[in-house]
Amino acid sequence: MSTPSQTVAGSHSMHAAELREQYRITDDDLARVQKFGTLARPHMEGSVDRWYAWLQGQPEYHHFFPDNETQSRVRKLQDHYWEVFMAGHIDDSYVDRRRRVGEMHARIGLPLNTYFAGMNMFMELFNEIVRKSDQELSEQARISVAVTKLLHLDTAIVVDTYNALVEKTLTAQSRSLMEMSTPVTEIWAGILLLPIVGIIDSQRSRDIMNATLKKIAETQARVFILDISGVGVVDTAVANHLIKITKATALMGCTCTISGVSPAIAQTIVDLGIDVGRVKTTATMQDALAHAFQRVGMQVATEHQRA
Repeated sequence: MSTPSQTVAGSHSMHAAELREQYRITDDDLARVQKFGTLARPHMEGSVDRWYAWLQGQPEYHHFFPDNETQSRVRKLQDHYWEVFMAGHIDDSYVDRRRRVGEMHARIGLPLNTYFAGMNMFMELFNEIVRKSDQELSEQARISVAVTKLLHLDTAIVVDTYNALVEKTLTAQSRSLMEMSTPVTEIWAGILLLPIVGIIDSQRSRDIMNATLKKIAETQARVFILDISGVGVVDTAVANHLIKITKATALMGCTCTISGVSPAIAQTIVDLGIDVGRVKTTATMQDALAHAFQRVGMQVATEHQRA
């Protein structure tokens, strides 16, 4: 038997019939899985004992099995898993059970290499049961192939579901971090400020635009300051992103000022031949704020001037 080492792309959305066809699991294969169940059941308790003896030598054992109660609970779930496996009845309910296993492994953080190693150990134990049976050698080979197919299918479903859940979690975390990195703040009535630090790519540009337009709609702001003093590199793509943001804010009746334009950035924009059109820019935040206050009909005075 070979080690299950590949997942089916998109198996988390496939039905049982599609997965059976993809893995070429025939009715004869399932009949042989059932025959394997008849051969294996008298030996399963001893095989699982050997599996746990092997597992105790793995570095993750004490993390995932901190006490006997946990091992007892997991072993009951495991016994049920193999009973369903040996029944040899593959339908959408079967697939859903395997997907729940993948979700559980993802939530507890079980490393995939540990899962693969565990399944490989079970395959060795099952292969041993088949070899020691009174079946003819040709039938032993057919049983082993059938069991291998189903183990590969199980592994594909579990791992693909695991990856899908992890990816979903990472996407949500990335989205949260992105929202935190685009904090559009109303610093004064009618004036919004967004300081940008780091790299501006297409996705972040869309996030900035969405956050800005939403905030403009909420506050009815008249001025938006986009400070890019923390942006290290401005190329054609970045400049075009910035121009699109300023045009979008203008459509909502809000004037956009890009502050923090350093000499290096200004030179880059000129060298690239980028037409910034009517985009208002300032070298410093102070200049941008002065323009913003003027735009909303306010004037900043010093203590001396007020006196």
